[in-house]
Amino acid sequence: MSTLEEHVDVGVPVDKAWDSLHRMENFPRFLEGVRDARTEAGGRARLDIEAGGRAREVEAEVSDRAKERVMEWQTRGVPDLAGSFSLQPIDQNHTRVQARLEYDPGTVRDAFGGPRGFAQATAIERLVRSDLEHFKEYVEHGR
Repeated sequence: MSTLEEHVDVGVPVDKAWDSLHRMENFPRFLEGVRDARTEAGGRARLDIEAGGRAREVEAEVSDRAKERVMEWQTRGVPDLAGSFSLQPIDQNHTRVQARLEYDPGTVRDAFGGPRGFAQATAIERLVRSDLEHFKEYVEHGR
């Protein structure tokens, strides 16, 4: 498994960032390739994803540690992905959003195509960084 950690500082209070992160239906506004996202009973989520020219539905289990401001998720089935978002207040009006992604490069390649090896890791890193920047825009400006 490979692990990637990235963060972005956003200009909103931690409560606003936390509430925005939990609006699963808005994930397509800031997560590249997510066409639709919805919550289901029992802490499950479904995401319709298009990546590498391939469309796929991904089911994930989502759990919250609300007091710690941590949301963890794990896909069910292929691709095998796990991760978390954790939020830390910087001050009254700023929050650090930390994203952690655990993935098997071969499984991601099989599921979505794309480059191999180092090029794949670099592409995934760019995508996560870009998604965090899009979240920043979304939470600060509603775009």
